[in-house]
Formats: sequence, structure tokens, C-alpha cells
Amino acid sequence: MKRMLSKMSRRIATGAVALTLTAGATANAVAAEFNWRFANLYSRGTAFGEVYQSLADNIETMSGGRIAVKMMYAGEGISTNGIFGAVKNGLITMGAPFQPMHAGEMSEGIIEVGLPGGTDNPAELMDLFYEKGFGDVLSEAYAAHGIKYLDPYIQPPVYIITKEPINSVEDFKGLKIRAPGAYGKFLRNLGASPVNLTWSEIYTALSTGVIDGSIGSNLIDHRDGNHVEVAKYMYRLPLAGAQVLPVIVNQKAWDALPADLQAIVSAATVVHAKDQLTKSRAWEAQAIADMEAKGLQWSPEPSAADREAWKTAGAGLWDDYAKESDFSARLIDVLKKDAN
Repeated sequence: MKRMLSKMSRRIATGAVALTLTAGATANAVAAEFNWRFANLYSRGTAFGEVYQSLADNIETMSGGRIAVKMMYAGEGISTNGIFGAVKNGLITMGAPFQPMHAGEMSEGIIEVGLPGGTDNPAELMDLFYEKGFGDVLSEAYAAHGIKYLDPYIQPPVYIITKEPINSVEDFKGLKIRAPGAYGKFLRNLGASPVNLTWSEIYTALSTGVIDGSIGSNLIDHRDGNHVEVAKYMYRLPLAGAQVLPVIVNQKAWDALPADLQAIVSAATVVHAKDQLTKSRAWEAQAIADMEAKGLQWSPEPSAADREAWKTAGAGLWDDYAKESDFSARLIDVLKKDAN
């Protein structure tokens, strides 16, 4: 963790980026030269919604008001599964999408967010992206869609909450679980039926029986979505030990910025990535305590057979996604080399 934050600090404090953090933040407010719209995944008043708002605020402050950023929360004009497309076509300028929600538009995002079996170590993830070429391939992949790829950020592990207790992996058979992308393929291998829903639809779908369980992007999502009110059981094994998510900008809008403002936006996303990691770790512990106070129950400790079945369910997904595109094949190649 310390190594991870040290790397981020160095990224913030080098070259022109350091200048933006000092000069940009103290500049007198001016009329906005650029008006951006930024869509995120969460509703107003949620923990992560506030972190995205802080990114928008930092861009405005660090640019001395030259860039004005209007935050668009979930349900405020752009659906969660429409963020990628809206940034691509310029309907909005900036977005923080959840890659499994637009897997059909950009399959590489499924590998980016994290496949089962990948590392959950933040420092290793930083090395993967910045030292071993993973981020370079993703930059090319997003550019092919007319999108500028900025610094990714890391969120905590992905867990499944269900309406009925899961005492062994056999209990997943026949369940309808909200699990987009690779998470859905993983659960299908355990006999469940994956359902593709946005985060804002989860509570209603659980309460009405449309689904029997759901993944969250992290445990905090389950808390902020009040999912424990309608589903009180959490399975102990995470589908993914960590998630990596992007901040993206319409390429034409990015190209319209002068170099100093591009540096400011880049610097703000580095700060945002650090905030996501440090705050989410603390929030995760609080979220667990909050949900347990409302009756959340964890599954029994998985048996050796259950752990092996869990591992087997993820086997082959890497090779499956490598077939999706040339970019996907290159990403999987980086992952395999890193794992050896």
C-alpha cells in the first residue's frame, strides 16, 4: 500500500504536473473557456459519488475556472450502461464507466477491470499498467473509439450478496444474479444465470424477486444501495480481488485543450486515483460494520472443494477473452507474462 501511494505521489509531483497543482490552484477565477459534462456511476449522496465530484471540483480549481465541469450522477440523463457510448459520440465530455456494462462495445474493458485470477495487489497493478505495457495497450484500444484514456483507479474486491444463504458453491445453481461481463461468465460456470442490470436497478430487482443476488462494484456499493434490506447474505470469496476502472474523455474535446489544461486534467485524475484507493479502504471497513448492524450475515468458511470449484470456474476466462480482439490478445499476453 505504501509503495502504491509513493508511486502515485511521484506521478503527482513531477514536471508540468507539479506546476498545475500549485499555480493552477491559486489562479484567480476566470470565465470558463471549456464547459464539460462528466457522468459517473453513482447517485447523489453516495460515498463514491462524492469522490467523482471532488475530481470535477479539482479540475475547476486547478484550472483557475478555465474548465467548468458539470457532474451528472446516475439517473440524471445518462444511464450507467450508456456512459461509454456518450463519451465516444461527444454527448458528454468525460465519463467514469463500469466496463462490464459496455462489454459489447469494447471487450478490452472486461480485461481491464480485472478477470478472476488476477492480482489484488495495488502495487502490482500499478506496475502492470505503468511499467509492463498494460496501460499503453489500453490507451490504443480506447483511442480506436475516439476516446482519451486517463489514469485508472483501483477499487476494492467484488463480492456477491444474495437473498438466501450460500453454504456451498452448489447453492449458486439456478440463481439469477446481477453480474455483467466476466463476472457473469464466471457465475454461469457455477450454474447461476447472470443478469445485466445497472447499479440503480439492483435494489428493486432484489426486492421484487427479479434477481436472487447481485455483485457490487465493491462492498461499499452494497451498503450505499441499501441492498442488505432485501438481501442479507454475503459470500466470503470475492469474484475479483480488486477492480481497475478508467476515467475517459472524448478525444476531440481533449484535443481542443491547450497543453497546460491537458496537464491539469491529467494531474487531477492522478489525485482522484489516490483518493479512490485510500478512501475506499477505510469506507469498506465502515460499510461492512454498517451492513452487519443491519443484519448482514457471511457465508460459512468455504471448504477446500468449494475453493477448488471457485478456482475452476475462472479457469479459461483469460483465453476466452483473448479471442475477442487484437487488443484483448495483447492484454492477456501481458497478464500471462506477468503471472509467470
